[in-house]
Amino acid sequence: MDADQPPILLSDELTSVIAAARRRAHRDADRQVDTAHVLHAVLESVPDVAAHFDGGRTQVARVLSYLAQRTIGYGMSWHGTVEDSGAVPVARQGPAHWSPAVEAAVVRANGRAAVRGAALAQGFDLFVALTDDRACRAVEVLHGAGVDLESLALRLATEFARRATEAARSNLENGPDMA
Repeated sequence: MDADQPPILLSDELTSVIAAARRRAHRDADRQVDTAHVLHAVLESVPDVAAHFDGGRTQVARVLSYLAQRTIGYGMSWHGTVEDSGAVPVARQGPAHWSPAVEAAVVRANGRAAVRGAALAQGFDLFVALTDDRACRAVEVLHGAGVDLESLALRLATEFARRATEAARSNLENGPDMA
Protein backbone atom coordinates (compact mmCIF):
# COMPACT_ATOMS: atom_id res chain seq x y z
CA MET A 1 0.00 0.00 0.00
CA ASP A 2 1.28 3.49 -0.79
CA ALA A 3 2.67 5.49 2.11
CA ASP A 4 0.43 8.39 1.01
CA GLN A 5 -2.73 6.34 1.44
CA PRO A 6 -4.44 5.98 4.82
CA PRO A 7 -4.64 2.43 6.15
CA ILE A 8 -7.72 0.43 5.27
CA LEU A 9 -9.64 -0.35 8.43
CA LEU A 10 -11.86 -3.42 8.66
CA SER A 11 -14.81 -4.24 10.90
CA ASP A 12 -14.64 -7.51 12.83
CA GLU A 13 -16.96 -9.07 10.24
CA LEU A 14 -14.76 -8.01 7.32
CA THR A 15 -11.60 -9.07 9.16
CA SER A 16 -13.13 -12.54 9.39
CA VAL A 17 -14.17 -12.51 5.71
CA ILE A 18 -10.71 -11.41 4.55
CA ALA A 19 -9.03 -14.01 6.79
CA ALA A 20 -11.21 -16.74 5.24
CA ALA A 21 -10.42 -15.44 1.75
CA ARG A 22 -6.71 -15.40 2.58
CA ARG A 23 -6.89 -19.03 3.77
CA ARG A 24 -8.70 -19.98 0.55
CA ALA A 25 -6.05 -18.21 -1.57
CA HIS A 26 -3.29 -19.99 0.33
CA ARG A 27 -5.05 -23.35 -0.09
CA ASP A 28 -5.38 -22.63 -3.83
CA ALA A 29 -1.65 -21.70 -3.94
CA ASP A 30 -2.54 -18.22 -5.24
CA ARG A 31 -0.17 -15.36 -4.48
CA GLN A 32 -2.97 -12.83 -4.02
CA VAL A 33 -6.42 -12.77 -2.49
CA ASP A 34 -8.72 -12.00 -5.42
CA THR A 35 -12.39 -11.08 -5.55
CA ALA A 36 -13.44 -14.69 -6.21
CA HIS A 37 -11.80 -15.70 -2.90
CA VAL A 38 -13.58 -12.81 -1.17
CA LEU A 39 -16.92 -13.69 -2.81
CA HIS A 40 -16.57 -17.27 -1.57
CA ALA A 41 -15.87 -16.06 1.98
CA VAL A 42 -18.76 -13.56 1.93
CA LEU A 43 -21.25 -16.17 0.71
CA GLU A 44 -20.16 -18.61 3.40
CA SER A 45 -20.07 -16.19 6.32
CA VAL A 46 -22.57 -13.35 5.74
CA PRO A 47 -26.04 -14.90 6.01
CA ASP A 48 -28.13 -11.90 4.89
CA VAL A 49 -26.44 -11.82 1.47
CA ALA A 50 -28.32 -14.95 0.27
CA ALA A 51 -31.66 -13.15 0.55
CA HIS A 52 -30.73 -10.92 -2.38
CA PHE A 53 -30.31 -13.72 -4.91
CA ASP A 54 -33.29 -14.66 -7.14
CA GLY A 55 -33.03 -18.27 -6.01
CA GLY A 56 -32.03 -17.50 -2.41
CA ARG A 57 -29.90 -20.18 -0.77
CA THR A 58 -30.33 -22.53 -3.75
CA GLN A 59 -28.68 -20.05 -6.09
CA VAL A 60 -25.99 -19.31 -3.50
CA ALA A 61 -25.27 -23.06 -3.34
CA ARG A 62 -24.89 -23.06 -7.14
CA VAL A 63 -22.41 -20.15 -6.94
CA LEU A 64 -20.47 -21.92 -4.18
CA SER A 65 -20.34 -25.08 -6.30
CA TYR A 66 -19.03 -23.03 -9.20
CA LEU A 67 -16.39 -21.53 -6.91
CA ALA A 68 -15.37 -24.97 -5.63
CA GLN A 69 -14.62 -25.99 -9.22
CA ARG A 70 -11.88 -23.34 -9.23
CA THR A 71 -9.51 -25.68 -7.40
CA ILE A 72 -10.16 -28.58 -9.80
CA GLY A 73 -9.78 -26.77 -13.07
CA TYR A 74 -12.09 -23.77 -13.29
CA GLY A 75 -10.05 -20.64 -12.73
CA MET A 76 -6.72 -22.31 -13.49
CA SER A 77 -6.10 -19.56 -16.05
CA TRP A 78 -6.15 -17.17 -13.08
CA HIS A 79 -3.56 -19.16 -11.12
CA GLY A 80 -0.49 -17.05 -10.48
CA THR A 81 -1.91 -13.94 -12.15
CA VAL A 82 -2.78 -10.57 -10.63
CA GLU A 83 -6.45 -9.68 -10.79
CA ASP A 84 -6.69 -6.20 -12.23
CA SER A 85 -10.11 -5.01 -13.22
CA GLY A 86 -8.77 -1.50 -13.75
CA ALA A 87 -10.26 -0.36 -10.45
CA VAL A 88 -6.88 0.83 -9.12
CA PRO A 89 -3.38 0.89 -10.61
CA VAL A 90 -1.76 -2.56 -10.66
CA ALA A 91 1.43 -1.14 -9.15
CA ARG A 92 -0.34 -0.66 -5.82
CA GLN A 93 -0.15 -3.64 -3.53
CA GLY A 94 -3.01 -3.74 -1.07
CA PRO A 95 -2.73 -5.06 2.45
CA ALA A 96 -1.97 -8.75 2.94
CA HIS A 97 -1.35 -9.29 -0.77
CA TRP A 98 -4.81 -8.31 -1.92
CA SER A 99 -5.40 -7.96 -5.64
CA PRO A 100 -5.98 -4.36 -6.74
CA ALA A 101 -9.65 -5.25 -7.33
CA VAL A 102 -10.04 -6.48 -3.72
CA GLU A 103 -8.43 -3.32 -2.39
CA ALA A 104 -10.78 -1.19 -4.50
CA ALA A 105 -13.80 -3.21 -3.33
CA VAL A 106 -12.90 -2.73 0.35
CA VAL A 107 -12.42 1.02 -0.21
CA ARG A 108 -15.82 1.21 -1.98
CA ALA A 109 -17.42 -0.84 0.82
CA ASN A 110 -16.11 1.60 3.43
CA GLY A 111 -17.46 4.47 1.32
CA ARG A 112 -20.88 2.81 1.28
CA ALA A 113 -20.71 2.35 5.05
CA ALA A 114 -19.92 6.06 5.47
CA VAL A 115 -23.04 6.93 3.44
CA ARG A 116 -25.02 4.89 5.99
CA GLY A 117 -23.28 6.74 8.80
CA ALA A 118 -21.29 3.68 9.90
CA ALA A 119 -17.62 3.86 10.79
CA LEU A 120 -16.71 0.58 9.05
CA ALA A 121 -18.16 -1.59 6.32
CA GLN A 122 -19.89 -4.87 6.97
CA GLY A 123 -20.26 -7.96 4.78
CA PHE A 124 -23.25 -6.62 2.88
CA ASP A 125 -21.31 -3.47 1.96
CA LEU A 126 -18.43 -5.58 0.64
CA PHE A 127 -20.76 -7.83 -1.35
CA VAL A 128 -22.34 -4.78 -3.01
CA ALA A 129 -18.87 -3.36 -3.72
CA LEU A 130 -17.80 -6.64 -5.34
CA THR A 131 -20.81 -6.61 -7.65
CA ASP A 132 -20.16 -2.96 -8.58
CA ASP A 133 -16.96 -3.94 -10.43
CA ARG A 134 -18.28 -5.69 -13.53
CA ALA A 135 -14.73 -6.59 -14.64
CA CYS A 136 -13.68 -8.47 -11.49
CA ARG A 137 -13.41 -12.23 -11.05
CA ALA A 138 -16.25 -12.33 -8.51
CA VAL A 139 -18.67 -10.96 -11.10
CA GLU A 140 -17.29 -13.40 -13.68
CA VAL A 141 -18.10 -16.21 -11.23
CA LEU A 142 -21.60 -14.89 -10.54
CA HIS A 143 -22.27 -14.61 -14.27
CA GLY A 144 -20.87 -18.09 -14.91
CA ALA A 145 -23.12 -19.54 -12.21
CA GLY A 146 -26.17 -18.07 -13.93
CA VAL A 147 -26.85 -15.10 -11.64
CA ASP A 148 -28.88 -12.34 -13.32
CA LEU A 149 -26.51 -9.48 -12.49
CA GLU A 150 -28.92 -6.70 -13.43
CA SER A 151 -31.65 -8.09 -11.21
CA LEU A 152 -29.18 -8.65 -8.38
CA ALA A 153 -27.85 -5.08 -8.73
CA LEU A 154 -31.39 -3.70 -8.51
CA ARG A 155 -32.18 -5.69 -5.34
CA LEU A 156 -28.87 -4.66 -3.77
CA ALA A 157 -29.44 -0.97 -4.59
CA THR A 158 -32.93 -1.16 -3.08
CA GLU A 159 -31.63 -2.83 0.07
CA PHE A 160 -28.74 -0.37 0.37
CA ALA A 161 -31.15 2.56 0.08
CA ARG A 162 -33.40 0.98 2.73
CA ARG A 163 -30.45 0.54 5.10
CA ALA A 164 -29.18 4.07 4.49
CA THR A 165 -32.65 5.52 5.13
CA GLU A 166 -33.03 3.43 8.28
CA ALA A 167 -29.62 4.58 9.55
CA ALA A 168 -30.46 8.22 8.80
CA ARG A 169 -33.74 7.94 10.73
CA SER A 170 -31.98 6.27 13.62
CA ASN A 171 -29.31 8.99 13.66
CA LEU A 172 -31.98 11.69 13.73
CA GLU A 173 -33.79 10.01 16.60
CA ASN A 174 -30.82 8.78 18.64
CA GLY A 175 -27.75 10.62 17.39
CA PRO A 176 -25.05 9.06 15.23
CA ASP A 177 -24.41 5.44 16.16
CA MET A 178 -21.38 4.88 13.87
CA ALA A 179 -21.87 1.11 14.23
